[in-house]
Amino acid sequence: MKTKLVLLSALAAPWAYAQAPAGVTLYGVIDSGVEHITNVGATGAGLTRVPTNTASSPSRWGLRGSEDLGGGLRANFVLESGFGADTGTLGQGGRLFGRQALVGLSGPWGSVAVGHQYTMLFWSILDADVLGPNAFGIGSLDAYFPNARSSNAISYRGTFSGLTLGAHYSLGRDPVNAGPSPAGTNCAGESATDTSACRAWSMLVKYDTPTWGVAAVVDRQNGGPGAFGGLTSSQLRDTRSMVNGYYKLNNLKLGAGLMRRDNEGNAATPKSDLLFVGATYNVTPAFAVDAEWFRQDFKNSANQANLLVVRGTYSLSKRTAVYASLGRMSNDGTLAVSVSGTAPGSAPAAGASQSGLMLGVRHNF
Repeated sequence: MKTKLVLLSALAAPWAYAQAPAGVTLYGVIDSGVEHITNVGATGAGLTRVPTNTASSPSRWGLRGSEDLGGGLRANFVLESGFGADTGTLGQGGRLFGRQALVGLSGPWGSVAVGHQYTMLFWSILDADVLGPNAFGIGSLDAYFPNARSSNAISYRGTFSGLTLGAHYSLGRDPVNAGPSPAGTNCAGESATDTSACRAWSMLVKYDTPTWGVAAVVDRQNGGPGAFGGLTSSQLRDTRSMVNGYYKLNNLKLGAGLMRRDNEGNAATPKSDLLFVGATYNVTPAFAVDAEWFRQDFKNSANQANLLVVRGTYSLSKRTAVYASLGRMSNDGTLAVSVSGTAPGSAPAAGASQSGLMLGVRHNF
């Protein structure tokens, strides 16, 4: 499963090709291409563009370091910057290290980190969602998935004989005003007058074997004055609860998951389900095909969306790959969800369907 392993490595434990001073690794991914989207807006026109936020994987660079403190104890840090390969601008609302900025300690008991970092929702879904942060994928239906991180956060993760336990708590989940957008949700928190404002937490239980794994996770965000997404009060909460899993057999990998969301910032349809089922098949060591189906269903409403995506990836080397993604989005009710999660401005008319084609190249360093 060479291609999938390369992509997961870029997401969670980037390739260590470029070395800075001893104990520090410089790494990164540059991923870009061209996408064409049909049936955009009320006129149904086509749109061709170079994507901003992601292609098959978000473009970024970072520094990662570790120091042996003796007795099995290590000090660790990560500084990771996201950028748009189309224009070279900083991502995550213009933050220099908007993807990760953390420091911590690790040992046989696990790891503790403090700073701007991923929530447990991110770590729960890495193995089950075969497309990950693809241009057409789960981020098209719920943009929080590729942006599942919090500022001012304390986290713990530990793995013991295949069992992973994780917890994450933020005192102020996102102070950046970059919206309305998941890249910055204007919820600073850390308030002496309202100790619930903009708090966030998540908890993870995950079990992995060489051939299969399952995970359960809960991720909750509190609102606060001025926060985006309708969460304008600390009494309003957005909760995602998910179970997912995967199974590997020779050259085939299957993944599936179900998430229940209770979003009190959405007064009309607060409860929804998001289901996904996908597969990856390695045709050759260099060529892999992914296919995944997503369904979003808003309760007590006609609003539903179905997304089907097929992607082929050919690895030219361990570090460079080319790929093509084809997606089809069908909306019901008043939904107007775009097939593409790469940038705003591509939504169809309410209730309309839309297709997308993405051709790109990815290089890890």
